[in-house]
Amino acid sequence: MTTTSPAPAGVRVPDTRLAREATELVRDTTDELIYGHSRRVYFFAALQGRNRDLSFDPELLYVGAMFHDLGLGERFRTSGRRFEVDSADEARRFLAARQVPEDSIRRVWTAIALHTTPGIPEFMEPEVALVTAGVEYDVLGIGYGDLSDAERAAVVALHPRPDFKQRILAAFTDGIRPKPETTFGNVKADVLEHYVPGFQRGDFVRTILDSPWPE
Repeated sequence: MTTTSPAPAGVRVPDTRLAREATELVRDTTDELIYGHSRRVYFFAALQGRNRDLSFDPELLYVGAMFHDLGLGERFRTSGRRFEVDSADEARRFLAARQVPEDSIRRVWTAIALHTTPGIPEFMEPEVALVTAGVEYDVLGIGYGDLSDAERAAVVALHPRPDFKQRILAAFTDGIRPKPETTFGNVKADVLEHYVPGFQRGDFVRTILDSPWPE
């Protein structure tokens, strides 16, 4: 596989038709915030994979990173499904249309669908684990010290993050506000609780006690 520049911290985007088309699709259908974030997720994920000595497919990791937030877009806001699933399904359609093997499609779908479900992806295939690791690094700062200052700076120089914390929270809010029921049992309920007046998170215990079962 040949590669092209730039290569922050020695990590390159795969120079393949699949990767180029993924880049074009995400760049054309999202804004600068999501595009830059998705690219950083790939670079941070690949760096974490290198540090952990994991053997991963860079092309699959790249597609997973680039598509992981696509479901926050306006056209998905009436889907009634978790944005992670909308994102994963878009990646599946993209890959299937290009005759990518089913096992590879499954890995990418799973990586995207589980990227906001902590405690599970880390025990799965490297591509699944690393998409979550890249997201957690860029959004939450988890493992911040695992990368050097120079590595971090190289990625951010390529894709800066001006006011990223507030802007990504606003993007989460906009993407899931129309379907608050999809936040039950997941971390995005925290977002709506902070930013949507009147939102009431689902209560797992109350759901059990109020179920139609008599006993």
